[in-house]
Amino acid sequence: MSEVKLSAETRTEFGKGAARRIRRDDKVPGVLYGHGSDPLHLTLPGHDLLLALRTPNVLISLDIDGKTNELAIPKAVQRDPLKGFLEHVDLLLVKRGEKVTVEVPVHAEGELAPGGNLLEHVLNALPVEAEATHIPESLTVSVEGLEAGASVLAKDITLPKGTTLAVEEDAVVLQVLAAQAEEVVEGEETEGEEVAEA
Repeated sequence: MSEVKLSAETRTEFGKGAARRIRRDDKVPGVLYGHGSDPLHLTLPGHDLLLALRTPNVLISLDIDGKTNELAIPKAVQRDPLKGFLEHVDLLLVKRGEKVTVEVPVHAEGELAPGGNLLEHVLNALPVEAEATHIPESLTVSVEGLEAGASVLAKDITLPKGTTLAVEEDAVVLQVLAAQAEEVVEGEETEGEEVAEA
């Protein structure tokens, strides 16, 4: 698990106008909350934050006003729907050794059984509970040789040590579907054969 250090400043201006001014300076308004403390309104460096958020569930070490250091994970990120720049970020305060519930992306590897089968991601990310400083970046699942009708359940996925499921064990994560187009083609051939026989 990578830890990214960011410098943050507390902010006292609120509202749309203040947020626009912050973003004009290539910074992002954010809120740090958790552990029963009052929400702390921050200004974060835009480019550095954008790079940090490329890693899912990144652990951010915040240097706030050069006085305090806090650990946080991103909880909610708002982006501009057209241009994609960061508009606002909510950060959750965490402590070393503390368990947190997060969603970890699931990646499939391997080839399905021959026959044009399709792999459906029922869950793109698996809810797990892990220590804040040891959150897995992703989980990899082998789908090698799986045939139509096969499913990968949450309990089938190997989790790193210290990580537990935060979802039902029987929750379907991936399933293999038969290709629909082939069934239609076969049906058309059958109809053609029936006409020829008559």
